[in-house]
Amino acid sequence: MTYSDTDIGRSPAPYWRERLMAYARLTRINRPIGIFLLMWPALWALWLAGAGQPPWDVVVIFLAGGVLMRSAGCAINDFADRDFDGRVARTQARPLAVGEVTPREAVAVFVVLSLMAFGLVLLLNWQTIAMSVVALLLAAIYPFMKRFTHMPQLFLGAAFGWAIPMAFTAIEGTVPGFAWLLFVTALIWALIYDTQYAMVDREDDLKIGIKSTAILFGRYDLLVVGVLQVVMLLLLVVIGVWAGLGWAYFCGLAVAAGLSVYQQYITRNREPAACFKAFLNNNYFGMTVFIGLVLDYALPT
Repeated sequence: MTYSDTDIGRSPAPYWRERLMAYARLTRINRPIGIFLLMWPALWALWLAGAGQPPWDVVVIFLAGGVLMRSAGCAINDFADRDFDGRVARTQARPLAVGEVTPREAVAVFVVLSLMAFGLVLLLNWQTIAMSVVALLLAAIYPFMKRFTHMPQLFLGAAFGWAIPMAFTAIEGTVPGFAWLLFVTALIWALIYDTQYAMVDREDDLKIGIKSTAILFGRYDLLVVGVLQVVMLLLLVVIGVWAGLGWAYFCGLAVAAGLSVYQQYITRNREPAACFKAFLNNNYFGMTVFIGLVLDYALPT
């Protein structure tokens, strides 16, 4: 066996640091907007199910699991899009697109992170463990849906929103009616923010044959998003009444409504940068609803 001069005394540590950095970019841990959009519906559900005082061990499990599953979702998403990302301006520098990570590595990252998330779920009751299987299936199939339907956002919404019934089963052992209404609300929210996201890539997606709601809605995109925003806010009002929430929650919804108007305003010309800004702004929407919930339970009636 012979060694080159560059091999002599070389430590394997830099290689593994390089691989870990590549995996971090693959899972987009440095871009946490997806974690936030997954986290807010889960926190809404945890606070509602726990009447403002959810068990902290359950909260930690859901937060950690959310980070793991979003990261796993990014890995399998890039695997699914490995033949397309290099042809889209916004995604052409992703690790799989430039050959920094192999398809086999991306699948391995997805499997390892999913198993870690499942290990956390095993700390919860059997109902939540059973429901986690659905969450895994949704995370695995969502990235491939853009090949078959113009509404892959529905599958994204189901994948992100499934934390809602899981949160209720983890705390209450059952899923009440208004929790399913909250799940539908999460579906609609995903249609809103992921349509704004898809509006950024619409021209590239049309060229390569990728389907999205931005393409489906066409010139009515802002109108449809606006209608969905109104429907979502109305559902949140119904949920608040159903759950017996008070003024602080509804004040939070009023601020959230203002954010929806702001998103409509900045996307009025459909400029890609503005559409992406509106997508990011949904983090504040989810945060505002959550703050309203927390204050409503914390403040005296």
